[in-house]
Amino acid sequence: MKLFLDSANLEEIREVAGWGVLDGVTTNPSLCSKESVSFEENIRKICALTPGPVSAECVSLRADEIVLEARSLARIAANIAVKIPVGLEGLKATKALHAEGIAVNMTLIFSTGQALLAAKAGARFVSPFIGRLDDIAEDGMALIEEIVQVFENYRFETEVIVASVRHPRHVIDAALLGADIATVPYGVMTKLVRHPLTDIGVERFLADWRKVKT
Repeated sequence: MKLFLDSANLEEIREVAGWGVLDGVTTNPSLCSKESVSFEENIRKICALTPGPVSAECVSLRADEIVLEARSLARIAANIAVKIPVGLEGLKATKALHAEGIAVNMTLIFSTGQALLAAKAGARFVSPFIGRLDDIAEDGMALIEEIVQVFENYRFETEVIVASVRHPRHVIDAALLGADIATVPYGVMTKLVRHPLTDIGVERFLADWRKVKT
């Protein structure tokens, strides 16, 4: 499973890239609004930090306007994937962009039907938001299981990005279900590498080593 970082912060992205585990980055308007540099400059710098896909979101609502905005975003760097919310206008735009060879990450997916339509329209990625489903007492991982099964049934090339990840268990469950990608916030990414028994083991080894040296 590939791991994307869900962040627009250059320091976070640079740090995780240094671990050797970063396969791509996803951003959204909320994440980008927190950064001090201009949107385009920030996206360009992010694209330079990873050779993998970098999702930059369109904010237009009509298909023709989405296509124009997506073309502009795609010109920033070769590894841009334009992020488009699912909907009728988004599907129309995705069909046109797919024909032009522009990668689309269809976002705000909350049902298998939405994911199926996105794949048929030519989206390279679909992003089901599991955490937000969990927030309203629905089973986010059950949705991932359904989408993965449907895509396998019909051999869609569209990849499933598990989004709205809230904790490490989400990442592990996504991997167990065969999702292609999890996009993970920096805080959750750091938790994946930590375990209290690892910390205790290191402390004990160091304590024993100090005894050997004396």
